[in-house]
Order: sequence, then structure tokens, then C-alpha cells
Amino acid sequence: MKLSPPSSLSRRSFARTAASATALSYSRIWGANDRLHMGYIGVGNRGDQVHDGFLEHGDQETVAVCDLREDYMDFAVKKSRATPKKYKDWRQVLDDKNVDAVAIATPDHWHALMFNAACKAGKDVYVEKPLSLTVVEGRRMVDVARETKRVTQVGIHRRSGKFLQEAARLVREGAIGHVTVARGYHLQNEWPKGIGNPADEQPWDAEAWDKWLGPAPKVPYNKNRAFYNFRWFYNYSGGQLTNFGVHYMDMLRWCIGKDAPKAVVAMGGKYAIDDNREIPDTLEVMWDFGGTMINFVQYNANRAPGNAKNSEMELRGTKGTMYLWGNRWEIVPEKVSDSPRPGRSPVDRQMERNIGTLSEMIKPATMQGSADTAFHARNFIDCVKSRAKCNCDILDGHLSTSATIIGNIALKTKSYLEWDAKTEKFTNNPAANKWLHYEYRAPYKLG
Repeated sequence: MKLSPPSSLSRRSFARTAASATALSYSRIWGANDRLHMGYIGVGNRGDQVHDGFLEHGDQETVAVCDLREDYMDFAVKKSRATPKKYKDWRQVLDDKNVDAVAIATPDHWHALMFNAACKAGKDVYVEKPLSLTVVEGRRMVDVARETKRVTQVGIHRRSGKFLQEAARLVREGAIGHVTVARGYHLQNEWPKGIGNPADEQPWDAEAWDKWLGPAPKVPYNKNRAFYNFRWFYNYSGGQLTNFGVHYMDMLRWCIGKDAPKAVVAMGGKYAIDDNREIPDTLEVMWDFGGTMINFVQYNANRAPGNAKNSEMELRGTKGTMYLWGNRWEIVPEKVSDSPRPGRSPVDRQMERNIGTLSEMIKPATMQGSADTAFHARNFIDCVKSRAKCNCDILDGHLSTSATIIGNIALKTKSYLEWDAKTEKFTNNPAANKWLHYEYRAPYKLG
């Protein structure tokens, strides 16, 4: 049995049926040996890693792959258990009745269009991070997923790491006290050449380049704009702030248990690298989450420690600090005294040394683990079968992604921006709201 629509229904009529919550896929009972038939849209670089994560599990089968590059598809086919169909047009994957769910790992500017179309075609969706290129796209993706009642997983895969789930639980339960500051560090020395300064040239395939651009503005082909390096250009990505920063934002936001910031400010630029990128090589962004400040720090350096432990992230609480790496976390207690700080005499200080400190209330702690993509894929497969909410559902993905997007807007507008999470608009700078979306190139529409 498949999650595909009955043959008597067209794809459009099935999408309408899905929206009314009466499609057979909602009530299907999966057997222990049933395999989820997956279609993969975008199988280069991160798409290949996502594919590998799903291949770890025997109850999924790759039945379709899609990419503009034939060699990427050939590589995906070779490692698949069966012999999947190859498509160069992603819409053919959605038309394939043998596809139950899709994994979307294309450049960021394509996520919203493909995601919405997939949901409306009755497919459950695993979509890579960052969820969207704009805040408006992300909100529309949330709405479409809810309207069509699809199971969705955003590829912020740390949500499925058991050791990180434990870290978030401990912080929310007060293990390090009230968190006042949380930081994520992206350290990468790209000096001196960065991504280089290649000249514009003729594309490898004019039609393929036009398809790659999709809704983005039509521009001459430059090899730095395609494939991996697209992340350095704002038409296709939010740069490292959304690429790496969304992992940090999601983890830190998860730990403090808050949905959205109240305000954001940013500073940075191209301080070290002379290449044709648009994104900064040096950047600091600060969000006010109401009682907690979250920072993203991007330095053009490899060895300079961001903090005392040289960790990827840190949460500084009133009782202790939690440091997080990709495979472990550590809690270091603060030395805290319950004596008033002002006007302490030598006698006061001696008494503090004699009686100890409040840090005895919390003990040092460490935990190791893994946040491999395979765990996130496992969660998605299980939730498709049970129709439960995934570890990083579409709304969580949107909240974390949109926070990083408005950080970029603060940088572009050189302003302190106050954010209304309900309306998803800036309240103190109406002109900044124009950056919440952009006009797609015809004939593309958000849907």
C-alpha cells in the first residue's frame, strides 16, 4: 500500500481532498514492514547527506531523485536500494503516484515553492534548513502545511539528538538558573581569497541556469552563484547567518523556551576578504528575547576561541554556564554568593570564603552524543506513519529561520528593529518591512 492518491483522482482533486482531511493517507495504518517511498529533490552536497541519512533505515525506499545535474542523480541512484526514477523537473516527482513523501534539499530560494506544491500534491515533506529565504515565505509554508495536514520536518537535525534534547530540558528546568545571554559562534578563516572573483561566463546549460534561478532575478551566470557557493549571495540565501546561524538560533531558542525576539540589531561587513560575495565575513547580531539576549557571532578566524571552552554555543545562567559542541555539552557552575554585592567589607569577604557559595546547589555535568541526520530522518519516517508531530515541525523551523532572516534585515537597514511576533512586522521602522519578501520573477508565484 502507498500514500499515493487513488487512480480515480487527479493530482489536483487529491490535493483538495487532502485539504479537507479525508484523504486515505490520514487514516492509513502502517504495517511494521511497510516502506515509505521517498522522492529526493536536490541530491548534491547537503542533499546527498540527507539521502544518506534516510538510507540508514530499512523501512524507506528511494523511488525518485531529481536534480539539474545528471552526475548527481547517477550517484544517488547507485547508492539506492532499488533503482529510482530520475527527473530533471521537480514537478514530475510530485506527479509520481509512487512517491509518498519528498525530501527537499535545493538552494534556499526554492524551498517555499517546492514545499507548498508538495503539500498540495498530498506529499509529506522533509525540507532542509534554512526553511525559507523570506519571512513571508516561511509563514505561508506554515499555513499550507496546516491547511493540507501534511507531516513536515525541517532539517534542523539537532532537534533529534538525544543529548541535545537533554541539554534543552535541563536549561528549561532551571539547571543553570535564569539565562541572560546565549551565544552561537561561527568561526571560519577564509582569508585571503575567500570564494575568489571569477568573471561572469556562459552557463554550462542556459536552460538549466534559468531553472536554477527560478523565482530569483535573472542575472548572468557566475560559477560562484551556483551549487555550494550560492550561500554567499542574498538572492538565494541569507548567508552564514541563516546557514549556520539557524542551528544556533534554534538550539538556544529551544533551551530558553521562547518563540520569537522582541527586537534585533546587527553590525558587520566584508572586513577581511576581497571576493565577489555579498554576505559579510564578519558579523555580530543581537536579539532581545525579553529577559535573554541571544547573539550570533561570525568571525573570520579558525583558532581564536569564541569563549573559555572554545565551544560552538554557550548559555550563561545565573547559576552556571552550559557549553555546547556538536557531540557533547558541559555545565560549569558559577561562583555565586548570597551576600549583597555593594559595600562588602573585608569581614564580609572572609565570611563568604568560609561559608562557601551558592554554586554548590548545582554540580558540574557533561554528556556526549550525536546529532546525526539519520536520527532526524528516523523521526520523520516514524511521524509519517503515526501522523504525529515531528521533532522540528514546520512552525519551529519557521520561528528559528525568521529570527535569523530579520537579523539580516537589521544589517541591511543599519537599524535597531522592534519585532511584533503576532503580525510578523517591524513596528518602529515600517520601511524595513519591504525586506520581508521580494517580487518573484515571472511566472513564479508563492502558491
